[in-house]
Amino acid sequence: MAEFCTCGAQLPPDALFCHKCGKPQREIITPEIEANTYGAAAPPVAAETPPPAPRPQPLLNFRNPIAVRIALLAAGCATILIVLLPLNWVGAGFFAVYLYCRKTGFRMDVASGVKIGWITGLIAYCFYTVLFAVRIVPDAISGNLGKALLEQMKSSALQDPAKVQEAAKIAADNPGMVIVLLLGMLFVLVTCLSMAGGALGAKLVGSPK
Repeated sequence: MAEFCTCGAQLPPDALFCHKCGKPQREIITPEIEANTYGAAAPPVAAETPPPAPRPQPLLNFRNPIAVRIALLAAGCATILIVLLPLNWVGAGFFAVYLYCRKTGFRMDVASGVKIGWITGLIAYCFYTVLFAVRIVPDAISGNLGKALLEQMKSSALQDPAKVQEAAKIAADNPGMVIVLLLGMLFVLVTCLSMAGGALGAKLVGSPK
């Protein structure tokens, strides 16, 4: 059976409003919205920040400016304290390790101490070579190298007159060979004692804790 609105308009089946006057024809049931029964989402867990990686220790060579500056300082001090030979060369290596650890905050093992001692020894050898040249080369040029060495040997522990005279004669006859020999011995002595001082410094003040 057809339905009619109060205004007289015929309504289609299941009409909600009158198409003529707009009058509602039946009660509109609003669906209930169910409350959210789920718990609140947990806040995201912040990822733990990893500890910063330790700084890599730079290589101990002549490209390391801090090591070179410290070696220059230690070698210069050893040159000034020339009266303490050969203790000052050992002290130069030890002092270089101490200053490097204090300056950079890095710890050093024995091998690293030997390396910075070697750098210090090379620089100290250059300084001593200059001093050696200032003292010896003028005597060699004037032909008095044998006499100068003779005077030094007489004041040393070498008391055998025959050996003293023989060494002085060799120095007078071959001044160039004597200078090269002395420089070679000085190189070995300075570098080895400086490396020993560096190893000792690393063992006492620079070893990792």
